[in-house]
Amino acid sequence: MPRYLTEQDIADFRARLCEVATERFAKLGYEGVTMRQLAEALGCSPKTPYRYFKDKADILATVRAQAFDRFARALEGAAKAPPGERGRRTTEAYLDFALKNPHAYRIMFDLDTPIDDSHPELLEACDRAATYITRGAEQMAAAGLIDVDPQLFGWATWAALHGIVMLRQSGMLKHGPDYKALSAFHAALMRKGAAPERKRAQKRA
Repeated sequence: MPRYLTEQDIADFRARLCEVATERFAKLGYEGVTMRQLAEALGCSPKTPYRYFKDKADILATVRAQAFDRFARALEGAAKAPPGERGRRTTEAYLDFALKNPHAYRIMFDLDTPIDDSHPELLEACDRAATYITRGAEQMAAAGLIDVDPQLFGWATWAALHGIVMLRQSGMLKHGPDYKALSAFHAALMRKGAAPERKRAQKRA
């Protein structure tokens, strides 16, 4: 007689499956992973994963949603800083997440699979992360800390941070500056965003 699965049993298996899938999708890409391979890695029958997920696309959507959710939480933590520190804290939070979670980061940005209404949890988590940096830039603009279009500033910041992460993950920083030095330099550039307000304050004085 098969063992009755508790809600905790189900949650634990889903978590293990997502952990294995995250690593394999990041290393091998979507086409390089099969449900049979995932089952073998978990030591279960090929049919077992289908009891918890519809198919491979469902697993990928779930692990990407989890990654974007964790990413958004990391960035939102930077929002607790004073406006003048928010740019530096955002830079640090972004790069710290990417450094400590390389597989999750690749899952989020490297795989060319749709993010749409077919997986609402993924869409919601992605939108939450995608709007954070531009929202933070809007808050900085409202506080008079930057004197540029906040949407462009936010997206330019994101592009620069993503570029730093990709250079490191591809090994290209072996031919360039240290990752921490480059990160610190970017944070210094972010602090320059406060320059317009300081100049106005000096003129008023």
